[in-house]
Amino acid sequence: METQQQFQVLIADESHLGFAQIICDEMASSAKARGTGIAKRSPEYIQLKIREGKAVIAFNKEGVWAGFCYIETWSHGEYVANSGLIVSPNFRKGGLAKAIKRKIFDLSRQKYPDAKIFGLTTGLAVMKINSDLGYEPVTYSELTQDDTFWAGCKSCINYEILMSKERKNCLCTAMLYDPKDHYEPQETKEFFEQKKSIFERLIRIKQWKFLQPFLKKEKDQKPATKNKKLFAQLFNF
Repeated sequence: METQQQFQVLIADESHLGFAQIICDEMASSAKARGTGIAKRSPEYIQLKIREGKAVIAFNKEGVWAGFCYIETWSHGEYVANSGLIVSPNFRKGGLAKAIKRKIFDLSRQKYPDAKIFGLTTGLAVMKINSDLGYEPVTYSELTQDDTFWAGCKSCINYEILMSKERKNCLCTAMLYDPKDHYEPQETKEFFEQKKSIFERLIRIKQWKFLQPFLKKEKDQKPATKNKKLFAQLFNF
């Protein structure tokens, strides 16, 4: 069955304010399960995004909450990030994340037609979704340099790595859609499919290279339980 028949993906409005706590709880739970970080948001912040008309929410055909994403702006609207993408565990692996990303991308283009839309991700699945929309992998230097954005990474377990690289690299892959200079979605989609195995290897190499100094540091200090657990989660051991 088509995703649009299984779910309703809507621009959130004030009738959806009551879902803010559920959304925040699921964001925190998902980040903990993956062993990766996410910028923490309060229910009040989620409600603000809904009131501003800068959020997308999804429900299944019975009206059960299924997913969410919102828009953030940086550098006076020059850059836009589609943040906080979350899908309820009950509805994952059914194409809903892609549908939400499409809806929030279209909303971003409508509200900020000249803005560069960017994202950071550690996941190959999200890279594929972004590529289907026309995003391209870029260096961190092409992202916003707004300190407020990078401050949002402080709650991520990899923040120390980011700062050790002077905000020029980290475990995340940076991706960007520039409305003034971009390939067509079909081109970026084909490029990703051709290079998928290379991207996967690069992600693992980056994880290995960047985590090693911190694993060694933790081992020297003993015990290394926390970082060893993180390492295992990242590599799905």
